[in-house]
Amino acid sequence: MNDREFDIIVVGSGIGGLSYALSVAESSDSLSVAVITKKEDRESSTNYAQGGIASVLSPLDSFESHIADTLEAGAGLCRREVVERVVRSGPGAIERLRQIGVEFTRDSSGNFDLALEGGHSARRVAHAADLTGHEIERALVARCHARSNIAILENHIAADVLTVSDSGKSQAVALVVYDAGSESFKTINSRLIMLATGGLGQVYAHTTNPMIATGDGVAMAFRAGCAVANLEFVQFHPTAFFEDAERSLLISEAVRGHGAKLLNLDGRAFMAEYDKRAELAPRDIVARAIDSELKKSGATHALLDLSSIDSATIKKRFPNIYQGCLKRGVDITREPIPVVPSAHYLCGGVCATLEGQTDVRGLLVCGETAHTGMHGANRLASNSLLEAVVMAELSAAWTIEHIAELKPGAAPPPPLYTRTGRRDAENILQEHDRKSLKSLMSDYLGIVRSLERLELAKERVSAINTAVEREFPYLPDVYGALELRNLSLVSLLMIEMALRRHESRGLHYLLDYPRRDDVNWQKDSIIEPQRKGLLIKSQ
Repeated sequence: MNDREFDIIVVGSGIGGLSYALSVAESSDSLSVAVITKKEDRESSTNYAQGGIASVLSPLDSFESHIADTLEAGAGLCRREVVERVVRSGPGAIERLRQIGVEFTRDSSGNFDLALEGGHSARRVAHAADLTGHEIERALVARCHARSNIAILENHIAADVLTVSDSGKSQAVALVVYDAGSESFKTINSRLIMLATGGLGQVYAHTTNPMIATGDGVAMAFRAGCAVANLEFVQFHPTAFFEDAERSLLISEAVRGHGAKLLNLDGRAFMAEYDKRAELAPRDIVARAIDSELKKSGATHALLDLSSIDSATIKKRFPNIYQGCLKRGVDITREPIPVVPSAHYLCGGVCATLEGQTDVRGLLVCGETAHTGMHGANRLASNSLLEAVVMAELSAAWTIEHIAELKPGAAPPPPLYTRTGRRDAENILQEHDRKSLKSLMSDYLGIVRSLERLELAKERVSAINTAVEREFPYLPDVYGALELRNLSLVSLLMIEMALRRHESRGLHYLLDYPRRDDVNWQKDSIIEPQRKGLLIKSQ
């Protein structure tokens, strides 16, 4: 194994990871930063974010209104002080993105062209047409490549965070990674590690997340000794293109904000029957409404009708969606889009402060990997990019202040990473486990759940997790094996939390307990790890 050393390792190349890397690198030329990314530098969940980034940028809006909308969407589990800090930091974060080169769409007066999305009481979503994430990623990647003290290591997958004991507290000192180029594991030493790996949408059969969204950061942090919280709250985007694909084309919330209507296959608009806000209700309500309509009718999908929007506006405001649907045989200026809810965003994650600090010293988390209390039981649309960039800046400021206190250490890699892998196993066995896991999670831990289905899921996912944990260093596809190891672990944690929450709140709807219970359950679900066995403590 080849050892390398950096002051800071960042795992993930989305808006959180790159913003953090850029901030710390620009603050001090003497700090060396490595960005570890599983594929190419632009492959991230950020790159696929269409809608935009929510912030108070209009005199017709207010911080108080944005805060209130976020708290309402979060269904009683947001931390007000976190929400207030993030929301009030929004305009400054937008300005810094603009300064690094992000080109937001402007109106005819030169002001931000602000979109209206579900759950928002005002137009406050800054965007770059319907490719906001792609534009943010472009600007961040370019600036990071221009820094001589940032090294971007593509086609490397992080395997485990290594820790040592320092004054009775664990400290992160190194990262085991698999280098696809050399087909070997190696250890990279550091003083600080930032996990910004995005979400875990790939535990489901249908997701808007890219293939890399396999819960790596949550799984690695848990194995390293960090508590995790609220993994039962997975947001399903109400409108993804109905297709048989590993990643579904997302149909942005902003389309409904422009007046598009949801219809069943008989052409009936149904959202007003579920919520007075109709198509502009929060995502959990819209997703459950579509799910209910599909189960009542037996249909495989619903329809999103854009006939109230003129074709010129569609092509100008939603060029990516227009072209994406056209490639799939649907001209959205002439016909409705077949849509279905699809796994989209994790509202829980690794327990952390807004500065990214976790239970392990020197191990920070950011963005969708983190649980800060910003999103509660349901995320308000377009608050995710906002949280990620604000967290990145706060984490960078904390890092610059405290990095000198974090002494470099060294830890030997676990023996399993030094063995010669057995490559004669059949790939079909590994692929079967991954497909089985995704099918189980979709069927048993989807939009509507039951205790019976959750118990079955726990039994079957436990078997997959046990087998993969035992065999993953020897499986023929190392990348896939490491991902499957993480997918099976986070799936188990998700199931365990869903089983324990005996109520329905936000994104967790349990048939056995269909009502919200603020007396007993207005609190986070928390699971802490232990060295022997999976779970020791929860609340």
